[in-house]
Amino acid sequence: MSDSLGSGAPRPPQTTLRHRLAELRGAAAVPRPLDARALAALAANPGCRRRALLDGAGVDKTALASKLGSPAAFGQSQFAFMRGNAFEAKVKADGGRELLRLLGIEEPGAVRTPDLAAAGPQGRAARTALALREATEAGEWALLDHPMLALEVAGTPAYLEPDAVVVHPDGRWTVVEIKSFPMIDGAADASKVGAAARQAAVYVLALERVAVVTDGARVAHSVLLVCPKDFSNLPAGSVVDVRKQLSVTRRQLARLTRIEEIADALPEGVTFDVEGCSAEQLAQAVEAVPHAYAPECLSACELAFHCRERARGAGAVEALGRSVRGELGGLTTIGEVLAAARGEAGDPDDPTVDAVRRAAALRAEALACR
Repeated sequence: MSDSLGSGAPRPPQTTLRHRLAELRGAAAVPRPLDARALAALAANPGCRRRALLDGAGVDKTALASKLGSPAAFGQSQFAFMRGNAFEAKVKADGGRELLRLLGIEEPGAVRTPDLAAAGPQGRAARTALALREATEAGEWALLDHPMLALEVAGTPAYLEPDAVVVHPDGRWTVVEIKSFPMIDGAADASKVGAAARQAAVYVLALERVAVVTDGARVAHSVLLVCPKDFSNLPAGSVVDVRKQLSVTRRQLARLTRIEEIADALPEGVTFDVEGCSAEQLAQAVEAVPHAYAPECLSACELAFHCRERARGAGAVEALGRSVRGELGGLTTIGEVLAAARGEAGDPDDPTVDAVRRAAALRAEALACR
């Protein structure tokens, strides 16, 4: 390449990043847009560089996993999808009477329900921002059904659609998450609530971008989670504090804006072009990016089965769970743990090694007594 081609003004960093991500994705591949579920999954496993890079580049991980021979085997069933839609329709029926009742409002007629229809996601996001400003200025209750929010992720706008946002007369904005899993005796499954909280935190973060340019607006860091009560179809509400999830999501999104650092560490020529590369080439490209597999990934990431196979093949203790990994300290493989337990390796003064050996001795004693 001649010097003259590089003698002009440098491209803006953002343009350079987009070009690099397009190269990683494949020139002909359409970028897969990020949604709230994907961003929440990133926040659940912030140490995984592999997912951060693939999601930031817009790679279709479902197609990638299939070509690698480890297709994703998770997803919402049709029955669960229909049940969720039916429950949401009940919550929002009659002008949102049931939802507003959970907020202490008995008369839906006193609440604004602005029309958010517009052309395309960008138009809907602009219409949503205008409706939020108008409702805040009016100092009245307002219920925004399926608003559209925009959040820039790695230089690309991600369009997010929460179930609802409520504007309070005092200018407070509250995200509403409607889920079909039951709330029994006032409590729901902790893992499902945690997933809902991470997803809601993404919406809160996107709302904050609008609130910054809206006089008198502030976004609540607690969201209203609406679920079926006990074994009925009657809606019940619970206020969930998402400050912790919001902090993690902020850090992860800030990390995503620096994915060029991850990309720069890759060997030259690495690409995740599903259509243009063989399975072997894609496997080498994927292995070039460090991952942080944990069993929780199986319910959140399309590449989880591929990563699990590699983790098991390497004997990594992460395959047994993050808590186990944390307890084993410097023992990073199952082979190292077994060798330490048998007294064949490991520093006897290491508390972890000592604990493993004592556990092995107790196990041997228990088996001898059978």
